[in-house]
Amino acid sequence: MKMANSLRGEVLNLYKNLLYLGRDYPKGADYFKRRLKNVFLKNKDVKDPEKIKELIGRGEFVMKELEALYFLKKYRAMKQRYYSDINKTN
Repeated sequence: MKMANSLRGEVLNLYKNLLYLGRDYPKGADYFKRRLKNVFLKNKDVKDPEKIKELIGRGEFVMKELEALYFLKKYRAMKQRYYSDINKTN
């Protein structure tokens, strides 16, 4: 039972982290929140620890992808601002 509790904690942390990252989602935070909730509810009855670990791994991959998406979005915005400022001064 102890393993199930530790996995439950991991799942809750994953959900919270994804929810936090979803605030800046391009299609909107509400859209992301609904999708996230549906995915977690769809898998709520999974009991096999190996399957749960696999799902957690998939969630962590999604987190990394979101972080990369946001980083790229910020980079492009900064680059656009920087280059538009240079072009205005010339």
